[in-house]
Amino acid sequence: MLAKLNYGRRHFISAAAVTIAAGPVFMFGSATAKTAKQSPLKKNISSSFDQIKQIDAGVLNVSYAEVGPPNGTAVILLHGWPYDIYSFGDVAPLLAKRGYRVIIPYLRGFGTTRFLSDQTLRNGQPAAIALDIIALMDALKIQKAVIAGFDWGARTADIIAALWPERCKALVSVSGYLIGSQAAGKIPLPPAAELQWWYQYYFATERGRAGYEKYRYDFNKLIWKLASPKWNFDDATFDRSAASFNNPDHVAIVIHNYRWRQGLAVGESKYDDIEERLAKGPIIAVPAITLEGDANGAPHPLPAAYAGKFSGKYTNRIIDGGIGHNLPQEAPQAFADAVVEADGYSK
Repeated sequence: MLAKLNYGRRHFISAAAVTIAAGPVFMFGSATAKTAKQSPLKKNISSSFDQIKQIDAGVLNVSYAEVGPPNGTAVILLHGWPYDIYSFGDVAPLLAKRGYRVIIPYLRGFGTTRFLSDQTLRNGQPAAIALDIIALMDALKIQKAVIAGFDWGARTADIIAALWPERCKALVSVSGYLIGSQAAGKIPLPPAAELQWWYQYYFATERGRAGYEKYRYDFNKLIWKLASPKWNFDDATFDRSAASFNNPDHVAIVIHNYRWRQGLAVGESKYDDIEERLAKGPIIAVPAITLEGDANGAPHPLPAAYAGKFSGKYTNRIIDGGIGHNLPQEAPQAFADAVVEADGYSK
């Protein structure tokens, strides 16, 4: 059921490609309009995490924050680009108060997450990032979790829910179904839609790689403003997350991600089978809630284009109030509520 909620202040994949892959529409659940209080935090700065932990998982030494009781239901929160774990700085304590064990990892190429070997390809393809999270769950001995995210994090959560449903108790995904393929990335869009992907074309060039390396701070601040045009974040809020872009592998991962999606970079053969499965647009059967901000300035598909990709109990919700792309940081109560509700769907 489509619902609009006003929570105060606050990756377009081709809609055509999603529609082609979509099956019958399954819409379940309900939502009631409500208004959330403004965040009590001053200057738009999300809450600090008391401790950042490190653990070896797969090819990475993963840096992550953890809040809440260790015996609580696990929730894994996944950020996107160009963001970091502080997108969930207000969401995490809300969930911890509800008794959840909340894990918020830095993705490969962000923060203090590091590759264990200098020889490992700095690979940004979606399958690799999804398997990073499965490896993290294994390392933390988490068999099953509610998985929630936005941007790259939403795509990663979608992939895990679709291909490893036994590891995903429930799903919360901003902008819905973001599973794609290199083939889908080759489908031309109308000019206005192509314009929204300007940075993807820039990253396809060596000048773009060099420009991102040199100007990543200004570049990512511009993306924040374009993606969330009504979010009045201050410099301190951005600077806190911008520190994560100093990761030595950040530029390589970002450039590889976008070049791979355009078929301009080679991935790793060990992920071929997974990418083939993803290219078929697998249905997500776990309980799910998809969210969209009413002022999302980033490319994103319309909810109708992906509704048929969810076959379990499912709700789509539009969050009103000038909410942009970084939905968990702009509307933390709405995001936390969705996690709790989606978890309830699974019971």
